[in-house]
Amino acid sequence: MEASIEKAKLSYERAISTGDVSELGAAEEELDRLEADLALARGRILHARFLDDRREDPRELPLFERATHLYRALGDAAGEANSVFWEGCFHQVVRNDPARAIPLLEQSYGLATAAGDRHTEWEVLRHLGIADHAAGRLDSAREHLEASVRLCRELGLPAAVAANQVGLIYIAAAQGRRDDAVALAAEAYATAEGCGAGRIVRQIVEARTQALAPDLDQSAP
Repeated sequence: MEASIEKAKLSYERAISTGDVSELGAAEEELDRLEADLALARGRILHARFLDDRREDPRELPLFERATHLYRALGDAAGEANSVFWEGCFHQVVRNDPARAIPLLEQSYGLATAAGDRHTEWEVLRHLGIADHAAGRLDSAREHLEASVRLCRELGLPAAVAANQVGLIYIAAAQGRRDDAVALAAEAYATAEGCGAGRIVRQIVEARTQALAPDLDQSAP
């Protein structure tokens, strides 16, 4: 960050002292990239706050949209894929508006796939699975979440694996696959506990309680 700002300062000083404006374009591009990264990071911070207190911050969506505009102008497909994902996530999670969220998530997935951005791919697959689950499309939800789990395993993201398995527990129970649900609950619990993901551990316990209570002794994890 400091290097980009210093470069912009030096480019300005060169331009006004010598008339050489050849470095202004590159300096401006660096600042645009920095602004995009900062907007995305700030938006994610606000999203995390929403997950904690469930109060929408009016700054969140404009930050993601600003990042998308800048990444698109820079020709940064991976950056655009990430910011478009967060726009979709906002509409899905904060606004509960799948009609606006799903097209953005699908757009993000196309961009991420083209750019080879597997980190955005797994997040999009997860949220498409959540959308399918909410709409009662259990087979499609399972496919999306299992694909996300595979990517998370490849990327070495155990907490994300366990988080996806929470949804798979509910889906397995709803489909009458009780043995699968039991196995998923045990695996997810061990994975989340092993990487210190306390919030996900609590979600797994809740999933067991809601989806499997008739069949399981709840005294065991």
